[in-house]
Amino acid sequence: MNKPQTVGEYLDGFSGAARVLLEELHTLARGAVPAADEVIKWGHPAWVHPSGTILFVVSGHAKHANFTFTPSTREAFDSELGDVETGKGTVKLPYGSPPPADLLRRMIAYRVREHEDDGVLWK
Repeated sequence: MNKPQTVGEYLDGFSGAARVLLEELHTLARGAVPAADEVIKWGHPAWVHPSGTILFVVSGHAKHANFTFTPSTREAFDSELGDVETGKGTVKLPYGSPPPADLLRRMIAYRVREHEDDGVLWK
């Protein structure tokens, strides 16, 4: 498969439960930050603030999707993430399970504020 040039092309590379979850995450992200540009960065969908700073990235993998924020955003929600598997800035979302939509929306809002108010750039 060629490298995707658009988010739509990226989504077209998935099927089944992976496609369903990635489409849900795409819809959630578009609704949460409608002013952000959707671009492909490092082969994955990224949402970029009008200032040019990456806000977050979504990526599909063999058995899960990652929602990747800055480490500081992810850390701010440690107590709410509970048993959700995380990485340095990632939230791992297994296919076949509904995403924690409300939590992700709040994390997105935090990330936008973190950038706009505190000047936190990407990584």
